[in-house]
Amino acid sequence: MVNTKINLLGIEIDNPIIPASGTYGFGYEFAELYDINVLGTFSFKGTTKEPRFGNPTPRIAECNAGMINSVGLQNPGVDKVISEELPKLAKVFNKPVMANVSGFSIDEYAYTCEKINACEQVGWIEVNVSCPNVHNGGMSFGTEPAAVEKVVKAVKAVTTKPIIIKLSPNVTDIVSIAKAAESAGADGISLINTLLGMRIDIKRRQPVIANKMGGFSGSAIFPVAVRMVYQVYDAVKIPIIGMGGVSTAKDVIELMMAGATAVQVGAANLVDPYACKTIIEELPNELAKLNVKDINEIIGGAH
Repeated sequence: MVNTKINLLGIEIDNPIIPASGTYGFGYEFAELYDINVLGTFSFKGTTKEPRFGNPTPRIAECNAGMINSVGLQNPGVDKVISEELPKLAKVFNKPVMANVSGFSIDEYAYTCEKINACEQVGWIEVNVSCPNVHNGGMSFGTEPAAVEKVVKAVKAVTTKPIIIKLSPNVTDIVSIAKAAESAGADGISLINTLLGMRIDIKRRQPVIANKMGGFSGSAIFPVAVRMVYQVYDAVKIPIIGMGGVSTAKDVIELMMAGATAVQVGAANLVDPYACKTIIEELPNELAKLNVKDINEIIGGAH
């Protein structure tokens, strides 16, 4: 038997597989397809202080090895997430869930995180300082070490649960941003969020997406994720959740060898709603082929 259990910031989870925020809703739609308790955990839809309708449509553009989205953090707002979405989730998921929080000011981040921190169901709070598809904010926080430090300090001041800072790859030096998050008190780091991409409709001579640009995800970005996780692992001591183009159990192993303690699966869920279930089922076999008896052995194994 291969051990797939890992300890993620003080909470033991059955395996390192975590559906990524924005690709898994609040979980209960997927619970109609399979028992979502097979997951390590999942990161729920990006939540903001106020409800958000999101960006104008079209919001999605297909690409050869991925997709571009400009959804714009559509969500019902933190109060409704707590009063409506989490109780629905509790009926189908009996493990701690990972919250995902976005904000357009330091105060908003703190406000939303403080409210979410009071939820018993939430095990970790993932703070998105990197969403590249919202006009006012988002992107700017995650591209400046000083701004990241401010967000982390504000959030840590009002929370007791582990804080994971989700970083943008759209930066010159990912290591300096990761180090800033760590020095400000972040408990963990997740990376990478989407790259910035664009498609043009050649018949209309117009961008496909109403917002012109959006977050590029899917298997094409996997090598960038491996590189950035590898670099950050060498630079910080806090755990890393790796993501970006993961679609197979082998991808999970590769990203863990680069330095990830756990791995999020994003766009693959939109292509195949059973993607995470399949990866979880295949992971022990793939580890056994490599003569690995305990998945923890491979974390950072390529260094």
